[in-house]
Amino acid sequence: MRKHLGVALMLTLGGCNPEPARPAAPAEAVDYVPARARMVHEQIVARGIADPRVLEAMGQVPRHEFIPVGQRGEAYDDWPLPIGYGQTISQPYIVAFMTAALAPKPGDRVLEIGTGSGYQAAVLACLVAEVYTMEIVEPLAQRAAADLKRLGYANVKVRAGDGYHGWPEAAPFDAIIVTCAPEDVPQALVDQLKEGGRMIIPVGSRWGAQELYLLRKTTAGMKRQGVLPVRFVPMVKGK
Repeated sequence: MRKHLGVALMLTLGGCNPEPARPAAPAEAVDYVPARARMVHEQIVARGIADPRVLEAMGQVPRHEFIPVGQRGEAYDDWPLPIGYGQTISQPYIVAFMTAALAPKPGDRVLEIGTGSGYQAAVLACLVAEVYTMEIVEPLAQRAAADLKRLGYANVKVRAGDGYHGWPEAAPFDAIIVTCAPEDVPQALVDQLKEGGRMIIPVGSRWGAQELYLLRKTTAGMKRQGVLPVRFVPMVKGK
């Protein structure tokens, strides 16, 4: 389903409380804490990410809760996983890299484009004051909203709609993170970024090269720095 700034779903969710006390279903009886610790040490710290707040968030947020039950045995492995509707949950290292590059501050208000499973929003929720996240695939937005609410992330708002146009009534944002690749940086997102704000975004074609860019908005315009070659699903524009 495609919508221009659709508002079919907008929920306020909870704070960074990654594994709330509740009866565990039989499929969740596995202790994922050691696997999550290994993920942080072997996939993230070993590749040079040292921001202690990011490492703490990655060590707290239960990635297995954001993927289909049948794939939870791979939840902390070093690769992306399908979440349905042609979308994926990103490789843990990429989530950590993009989060660290964004340099989130405790008082920030952050816009995420491409909610997907909700995992990236959960990581950000541990680091900033407010997260606004948009997903154009409405069933994914609904599922992510339900999972985030169930896990108690109170500072996240989820909207089903066309992220290409951003979330203008909530702007301006201190930072914007885009987890799908447009061919060019959408001007609407530039306009919704505060002066001095940061944006991390993959840019490129569906079949060609993509580059992850870190943008900074200054009085002289947008400063753009390529930071990593990547491969993301393409950004879908609504009608």
